[in-house]
Amino acid sequence: MKVTVFGSGYVGLVTGACLADAGNQVVCVDVDEDKIALLNDGGMPIYEPGLDAIVAGSREAGRLSFTTDIAQGVDHGEVLFIAVGTPPEENGSADLKYVLSVAHSIGQHLNGFRVIADKSTVPVGTADLVAAAVTEELVTRGFAADPEERIRLGQPDFTVVSNPEFLKEGAAVADFSRPDRIVIGADNTTSGRRGLELMRYLYAPFTLNRDRTMVMDVRSAELTKYAANAMLATRISFMNELANLAEDLGADIELVRRGIGSDPRIGYSFLYAGTGYGGSCFPKDVSALRRSAAEHGRSLRILEAVEEANTAQKEVLGRKIRGRFGDDLSGLTFAVWGLAFKPNTDDMRDAPSRVLIADLIGRGARVRAFDPVAMEEARRVLALDLDGAHDALTFAESANEAVEGADALVIVTEWKAFRAPDFSVLATRLTKKAIFDGRNMYEPSAVEEAGLAYFPIGRRQVD
Repeated sequence: MKVTVFGSGYVGLVTGACLADAGNQVVCVDVDEDKIALLNDGGMPIYEPGLDAIVAGSREAGRLSFTTDIAQGVDHGEVLFIAVGTPPEENGSADLKYVLSVAHSIGQHLNGFRVIADKSTVPVGTADLVAAAVTEELVTRGFAADPEERIRLGQPDFTVVSNPEFLKEGAAVADFSRPDRIVIGADNTTSGRRGLELMRYLYAPFTLNRDRTMVMDVRSAELTKYAANAMLATRISFMNELANLAEDLGADIELVRRGIGSDPRIGYSFLYAGTGYGGSCFPKDVSALRRSAAEHGRSLRILEAVEEANTAQKEVLGRKIRGRFGDDLSGLTFAVWGLAFKPNTDDMRDAPSRVLIADLIGRGARVRAFDPVAMEEARRVLALDLDGAHDALTFAESANEAVEGADALVIVTEWKAFRAPDFSVLATRLTKKAIFDGRNMYEPSAVEEAGLAYFPIGRRQVD
């Protein structure tokens, strides 16, 4: 099939590359000329394991191309994916200006039947707004406003479907190529049924061993995405709350996790205590869902608590450090391992490391940071966060270099490279012989044997 993806960010690029890898002819359209030039030169604007190889292979095979030409994109694709950003407004609601801008552009160039698929995470009702924007442009061009009338007259027509993404950063290629479900929301109209069949055909190569397609109405599909992210965020905040309580009660959250996770009604996913969630999805989607509820006179009290718990959890490591060294951290140097909000990505959006580093430096400490992938992006965002306090932050070339001469080690992101350090070496390098572990990566007894003080989250502390 011929497919166009509007937006070559995280979701758009993964979608376009994986569909091209399956044999489709894909054009990715973006208004960012620098990004398109980078992609056409063989560069990558994001880090995602395995994506660069798929993009390169599909480009070389002639199945994937990148352009800023909107008209070309509309003319090319049978299915037009909208995969642009929906950043949060100041009030927490999703900003749909980029989505609607694409919709207007499609209406201005539409010359036949097209399936417009909302891949961006959008509030319930967005498909109606997209359809209205496209229709407005068609009417301006002299075409009928009524879909059935456009079909009767042989005029350009379209349908809007909701096709939310369920991609985990760090595993997006696998998630797209081997999905656990494909949600398609379509209207029960002539155009809607036609669009559904095209979407089924497009996704057929990804459901060969069993059909994972879930067909529903458009609004239910739109809500499904928000509901999924809100549920996962709730599990994370719940476990973090339990971890903090476990410390007060003298319990071990890791043993509790195993105990409750063994219940098949609960399972083990997203039950790890830590420093709070971040990234591009959970924070903005929880906020946007709450805002949508407020617009309908409802208060999602559970999600309000989820957000409050997550904000507080990002300060847990800082509190543990102050509990050990006091409020004034002048003269102390902390090695920080892990900057991205999670492993296998360079995404620094709402990363807990940003809260921690700003707090440490604000209290007079110096920080030497290292991340296997996110160093470039971290330099950019932390420069904005610190606003003039750059001298207190340095970036190390390796994890070992970060701890050399540091007083204590703080672990924020659970990269594989940090899983098995030599604790005896760390004991010789860390002046204050202390590890603050925001991801519970180590067994307390192993750290204790090396003579290090160990401060995990919700587990027995070794002092």
